[in-house]
Amino acid sequence: MAQSILVLFFHPALHRSRVNRVLYRAASDLDNVTFHDLYEAYPDFMIDVHREQDLLMVHDIIVFQHPFFWYSGPALMKEWFDLVLEHDFAFGRNGTALQDKAAFCTITTGGPEQSYANGGYNHYTIPELLRPIEQTVRLCNMNWLPPVAIFDTAQLNDHDVSKHAEDYRRILIALRDEPLDSYDLDGLDLLNRDLSRLRA
Repeated sequence: MAQSILVLFFHPALHRSRVNRVLYRAASDLDNVTFHDLYEAYPDFMIDVHREQDLLMVHDIIVFQHPFFWYSGPALMKEWFDLVLEHDFAFGRNGTALQDKAAFCTITTGGPEQSYANGGYNHYTIPELLRPIEQTVRLCNMNWLPPVAIFDTAQLNDHDVSKHAEDYRRILIALRDEPLDSYDLDGLDLLNRDLSRLRA
């Protein structure tokens, strides 16, 4: 049975993001994949909490797609976490609405991959820097998957961008079409590091 995927997209200026526009096109026409542009839906930051919670409940896998701003996500993403993941909905004694769903981030960075390393310019790896989101997901009783990371976006040529978009599409199709427990993702730091680990 196909898994349903919800891509929560947070970017305050999509028209200025060449890479995210291409990723959007790669994901938005897939069956059982819902692409939800939060800045388009809530330009005034007035998030419809019940609508967002309903969307979460009818999907199996949640993707947080965003540029990596200040080692985190854009402001609306934090607002979404604060408002939507309510006590007794997402966590707490009665907060089991998201239990056993899966989640991961798809991020784009301006810096090259080697700068995200112990001893590198940014001192930490991407999985280490995403730990606050990982722990949020775990607190909500969801399963955390390795992130998809696309580095050094300003330096990518059109061929590189198309290749990343194709890989992203393959990842979404693989996660949609096969149960997560059919994949061995142990030790994989990035989902787009080794696509042979996914049957897509």
